[in-house]
Amino acid sequence: MEGNNSYGNGSSWADQWDYSDPAASNGAANKKKSSSGGATAKYKQKVGDGLEKTKAVASTGMKKVKQGTSSGLQWIKDKYHKTTQKH
Repeated sequence: MEGNNSYGNGSSWADQWDYSDPAASNGAANKKKSSSGGATAKYKQKVGDGLEKTKAVASTGMKKVKQGTSSGLQWIKDKYHKTTQKH
């Protein structure tokens, strides 16, 4: 019996139970890294386009809110002046 290493060959428990091919997993990892650069750029472009659209819609919405608020305050002001006028 080998006191500290009961598995032999200097391998650990994880090494004995890991049935995946280390060369295949490294190749797959490298493949993912190399192809993710193009995919990342593609998604960044889509997100950028989406943000531009969102910015345009938000700007238009804020203009409408500002106009509506302005006209609403003007209406209140007119109503107040009509009720407080003395004849």
